[in-house]
Amino acid sequence: MRMKSLLHYTENHRYCVYRDFCLSNLDNRMLSNTYQPMVGAFAISLYQLLFQQIPNEKIGYSHTEQQRRLFLTLGLEPSETGRKFLIEQTSKLEAVGLLQTSRIYVPENDDYMYEYELQAPLTPTEFFNTQHLTLLLRDKIGKFAVLSLREELWAKEPDEWSGTSRNKENISVPFYDIFELNTHVIDYELEQALTEVSTTRQPGMQLGEEGDGLNYAEIILRFPRGSANRHFVEKLRFNFEQMGTINYVVNKYDLSVQDLCRLLDEDGIFTPEGDIQVDELQHQANLHFRQGKKRQEQREVLSGKIVAIRQNEENSDGALQLEHAVQMEYYVEVPIQFKTKCDIHQYNMMLRNEPYTKLLKTFFPGSVPDNLIDIFEKIDLSYKLPGEVINVLIHYLMSLLSTNGDQRINRNFVEAIASNMLLKQVNSYEKAVQYIKDQSKVKGKQAAATGGGRARSYGKPVKMKPEIPIVQDNGEDNTVSEEDFEQMMKFAAEIQANKKKGGA
Repeated sequence: MRMKSLLHYTENHRYCVYRDFCLSNLDNRMLSNTYQPMVGAFAISLYQLLFQQIPNEKIGYSHTEQQRRLFLTLGLEPSETGRKFLIEQTSKLEAVGLLQTSRIYVPENDDYMYEYELQAPLTPTEFFNTQHLTLLLRDKIGKFAVLSLREELWAKEPDEWSGTSRNKENISVPFYDIFELNTHVIDYELEQALTEVSTTRQPGMQLGEEGDGLNYAEIILRFPRGSANRHFVEKLRFNFEQMGTINYVVNKYDLSVQDLCRLLDEDGIFTPEGDIQVDELQHQANLHFRQGKKRQEQREVLSGKIVAIRQNEENSDGALQLEHAVQMEYYVEVPIQFKTKCDIHQYNMMLRNEPYTKLLKTFFPGSVPDNLIDIFEKIDLSYKLPGEVINVLIHYLMSLLSTNGDQRINRNFVEAIASNMLLKQVNSYEKAVQYIKDQSKVKGKQAAATGGGRARSYGKPVKMKPEIPIVQDNGEDNTVSEEDFEQMMKFAAEIQANKKKGGA
């Protein structure tokens, strides 16, 4: 039983007991021989006392009473010491699977009541197949006592039957071979009556910090009493569908109880009938999520700057940073602006060992633009890319600028490449160099396929212009005779006359 304050668990609080089983002789023997050595005699006495709150021939709930009865029956003082001892005993029962305790908030009294749900003891087979219970019992009574106890609880099969299980045949008769049900007539009255008297119950909710969802009690405790939406929130107590929707939004956007209460207090979240506007709730939750994410990134950037400053101070004080060598197969070419400053060995060592802040300064004659510093700070502190991978990314971007004058470096472009590196798990210098080499090969193939242009076919066949044959001079004399020329002139005159007639 997890209890933050002893004032929430006193002899004045009410309680009830629930169970859906009865104890047999074997169960009683399991309680006394296996469970009692693990949790102690007082915890088993508490279990028996709670069991007796309901008649043996019945299952279900007991009457609601004050916990004072438990304190007096067990001989405990209703003080802080007695409360701590009772919480300790219930916790032992919960740990071994004999009890589940739930706390129920009652808005009318603005207080709690407690429900003790008893669980049946495990059968000998189930108990000794549960490893942690068997090991705990071994630690309490010893290994040989555990083996002896198991033999006492298990009746062996006769010797004449041993080894004959392979010849066992199941000859049992199934239900529908003997009985026939009249399924053509549906008795709605019987189904309704069985539903009304059924013993189904709402399962208990875990605490908000540990469970997968929030319950009504956690929301109503923190919701302001003077809010205009207070009566709408109070209706959520028995509206499990709406609570499921709320928990879906809470889980989707990682909201706390305080965040949810703040959103439910906004105007327009509820309809005049009291139903939740799911789209509006998700919209407000998304805005809160994005704002929280942005603030978290800013905090990480600020803390990262502080850590970097401290590391630089420590490195400057004494310990020299260890340099890492670069294998020849992972060398990259020196950019144009570095051709006269260093050779290929020096440049690759700088990429592998220098921080990205110093590498950026070498590319700019003056100060580095603030937008570039912000971009790579986010990649370093939010995306958690290693420093050598960021250096290779900077080299790749500068290579694109030198080879393609139309290329522009902006935040979206750089973050797209960084996110692609994260998806492909590029977390070392060698993987980063291999990544940019693969990207260069892909771009080269695309450029060759499109003829070096920027046109994109997107998978469709490109329609090329048809080739037109060109008349070539073959050296033959193709002069026209006078007779052919006169016929051509007559033909042209006839065409001209026909056009005039058509126009008239």
